Amino acid sequence: REPLYPGVREILLELGALDHVRLGIATGKSRRGLAAILLREQLGELFHTIQTADTHPSKPDPSMLLSAMVDAGCTPAQTLMIGDTTFDMDMAKAAGVRGIGVAWGYHPVEALHSAGAHAVAHDASALLAELRTFTSGA
Repeated sequence: REPLYPGVREILLELGALDHVRLGIATGKSRRGLAAILLREQLGELFHTIQTADTHPSKPDPSMLLSAMVDAGCTPAQTLMIGDTTFDMDMAKAAGVRGIGVAWGYHPVEALHSAGAHAVAHDASALLAELRTFTSGA
């Protein structure tokens, strides 16, 4: 069982309610495993695109992020990658998009910054503040 981090549900619901925001997933998880999580959490309908390791090379290859942008109809300037690993930040850089790291995941904050994170959020409220700033200019 992989629970959501505290505050993530609220962030997704807030952003998912905005007409000018399209949410997507680009993950190293399998589609089957991700589908089970989204079903359990009842969040699947929020996402315009879901890209998984089943059909893409591993991160940091930008393939899944590039496909997500095509599906969502977004340019790199309109795209923000949120991740907890240096692979996520490297993928964002390779796709030409802004990367925001989260401090509660797999890689240390310093490593996320070194990998090119534009910012690193230490909790959900800090992440939401970054996302609000980004989406207000979208």
